Amino acid sequence: MSKLTSNQLQEYNDNGYVAPIEVLTKDQAFEIRKEIENIETKWPNELKGAGRNYVHMISPILDEVCHNSKMLDAVESIIGKNILICGTTLFIKNPHEKGFVSFHQDATYIGLEPHNWVTAWLAITDANEENGCMRMWSGSHKDNIRHHEQKYDEGNLLTRGQTVENVPLDKTTPLVLKAGQMSLHHPTIVHGSGLNKSKDRRIGFVIQSYIGTNVEQVLGKMYVQQARGDDTFKYHQHTKRPHKIMSSEDIEIRKKANDDLQRIFYPGFTKKRDL
Repeated sequence: MSKLTSNQLQEYNDNGYVAPIEVLTKDQAFEIRKEIENIETKWPNELKGAGRNYVHMISPILDEVCHNSKMLDAVESIIGKNILICGTTLFIKNPHEKGFVSFHQDATYIGLEPHNWVTAWLAITDANEENGCMRMWSGSHKDNIRHHEQKYDEGNLLTRGQTVENVPLDKTTPLVLKAGQMSLHHPTIVHGSGLNKSKDRRIGFVIQSYIGTNVEQVLGKMYVQQARGDDTFKYHQHTKRPHKIMSSEDIEIRKKANDDLQRIFYPGFTKKRDL
């Protein structure tokens, strides 16, 4: 078992995040990068824009990551033994592009209540200040949901450019991770990330999120997998795990899941964009 230590749990409760957590070797992380880039090469439209969501549904390798026992042990320490995989996202910042993530709170726009869930951010490449690692506003998870401006700004990797204004940068902490390391963060912590100023890609594979089975989707419909325990609540649509890369059946299921996800991300909004 690789459950969080008492010190790590205290760090999560005090700061709203915990990192780094050792999950994969550097070589294992590189194999995942190769899988991502293989899909980009053979199916060039599948990982663009909204296609970076639910990627575990179309790749057995990415699916296997979500069920990694070290990740699930750490998650269980926070949300309990009944765990669902609620979604995944690739956050890719290529060099010489203007990709960034504005400061925001995940709970503002995902519609998962109560907040018995946690986001896992797995570094597929090294993540550091040069290439735009996440920055966390420690302790901000203890406050209420903050007002977010919908900016739709160029280069923002969030759907609507959701932005918490006037975040004191000097009070944020960079989450420097080596390839294969993971961070876990609370649904209401304010966080964001800057530009990639390095010469290589920065790739994060994000399980957004691991949720307890008691968590409902109040804005729409979610497609989930059972990771551990039992689901006695049956709030969500359960899906099977993929057995081969990019099967036509899995692509169709992912399309349905993504269509419903877009309805969650844009409730009542007429303005949309394909990132």
